[in-house]
Amino acid sequence: MPTVYVTAPPDAAADLARALVEERLAACVNRVPCQSVYRWDGDVHDDEEVILLAKTTDERYDDLVSRVVELHPYDVPCIERFDESHVLDAYTSWVEDEVR
Repeated sequence: MPTVYVTAPPDAAADLARALVEERLAACVNRVPCQSVYRWDGDVHDDEEVILLAKTTDERYDDLVSRVVELHPYDVPCIERFDESHVLDAYTSWVEDEVR
C-alpha cells in the first residue's frame, strides 16, 4: 500500500486533496503546512507549501499520479511514492475499500 508524497501551494492543496478522495484515487489525504526552500529557474525560493500524504493502492497509484499532474499548478510537481512495509491490516483493508 503506497503513500504518495506531494507538495502544493496552499491555494491549490485543499482542492487537490478533495479531488483525489472524491474520485476514489486516495482513501485519505493528510494536509500538512510547511515552509519549502528550493531552487527554480536559477533562483532560490522560500515559500509556503502544503505537504499532501495520499493513501492509495498499487492498482490506483498510476491514476492518482496522472490526476495530480493534470490538476497541479506547478510545471513540475513533487510526487514521491513511499511503499509501506508494516501497516495495520484493518487500515489496509479500509484503504482498499475506499479506492474501489
